[in-house]
Amino acid sequence: MKARAKWVDGMAFMGEAGSGHAMIMDGAPEYGGRNLGVRPMEMLLLGLAGCTGFDVVSMLKKGRENVTGCEVDVEAERATTDPKVFTKIHLAYRITGKGLSQAKAERAVTLSKEKYCSASIMLGATAEMSYSLEVIDELHKEAAE
Repeated sequence: MKARAKWVDGMAFMGEAGSGHAMIMDGAPEYGGRNLGVRPMEMLLLGLAGCTGFDVVSMLKKGRENVTGCEVDVEAERATTDPKVFTKIHLAYRITGKGLSQAKAERAVTLSKEKYCSASIMLGATAEMSYSLEVIDELHKEAAE
């Protein structure tokens, strides 16, 4: 796996992944940036959310669950002194589906955080990790309406 960050201007960098995709990262104006893109530390949180979300959806689909949506909201706290590592990270999963099993969703989240999500396991080495899960069964929702 490869990646490159190339300085563009000010505090903006063009990130290029080995897969051929690119994106802009930039700093806040108070640090010389122009707010043109995502902050590098935000990228870590986005990677975490995408990594665990990928795991959860993949496991539920393999378990023949009818998943129609998955959102992972991440909130993090950082140390106040350098290096300003993440000290606390909370992942809030919101999974929707038709006839979706709460138990299977919980199992998928647990397996992701304990076994499969590399980002979660790496960040968990320095940060206190917490999780919450909301399962929305669209079949019961539709019946109630």
